[in-house]
Amino acid sequence: MKDVLAKAAQIKLVLFDVDGVLTDGSLFIGDDGQEYKAFHSRDGHGMKMLQASGVEIGIITGRTSQVVEHRMASLGIQHVFQGRLEKLPAYEELIAALGLSVEQTAFVGDDVVDLPVMRRVGLAIAVQDAHPLVKQHAHWQTPHAGGRGAGRDVCELIMEAQGTLEQQMQKYL
Repeated sequence: MKDVLAKAAQIKLVLFDVDGVLTDGSLFIGDDGQEYKAFHSRDGHGMKMLQASGVEIGIITGRTSQVVEHRMASLGIQHVFQGRLEKLPAYEELIAALGLSVEQTAFVGDDVVDLPVMRRVGLAIAVQDAHPLVKQHAHWQTPHAGGRGAGRDVCELIMEAQGTLEQQMQKYL
């Protein structure tokens, strides 16, 4: 765990997959073709606290959905890459634009399509219910499943490693 905390202490950008990470992977599609997703509210608040502590957040997802656009906008997340079946080019583009090293980046994934980015970042994280191959290549695994608090687990791990978690929580005490 010391190695994980040392890696987490360096993180300046956390990237999340959406389906299976920020949601439980279920896709609800209405008769009109409208897509619906359920996000965990604690994940969203964790992301807001992490941003307030100075860490940037983004998403890279293979699907394209208006609901994702709305959710990310409500959280103030500006780095939104949708429709990226190959996620590594989006990752490389973003870290170059932000001037970050791979050691300063983390990615949270759940399925094999996430592996190219996970194998490149400084801190690779798998959600608890991720595919076994994804877990095998992760530096850390969240205590909670995707869409069930895994995003908050990630945010709190990074804030703990960077010494900002107590400050963020103090606001509520």
